[in-house]
Amino acid sequence: MESAEEVTYARVTEIIGKTGSRGGISQVKVVFLKDSNRSLVRNIKGPVRKGDIIALMECEREARRLR
Repeated sequence: MESAEEVTYARVTEIIGKTGSRGGISQVKVVFLKDSNRSLVRNIKGPVRKGDIIALMECEREARRLR
């Protein structure tokens, strides 16, 4: 069954750092493709680099900053 949830695409503009117990999560700043003056900080699992385009299932929550 396919869900009718909307996917939002965003481009990675900055890699802030690594987090998680083994460093497997990257904290990144993303800019939305449809609304270029809106940005969020998100946690991403797996390999990521600057310029990648990611699909966000949920685009309202923002990750807490690393200390």
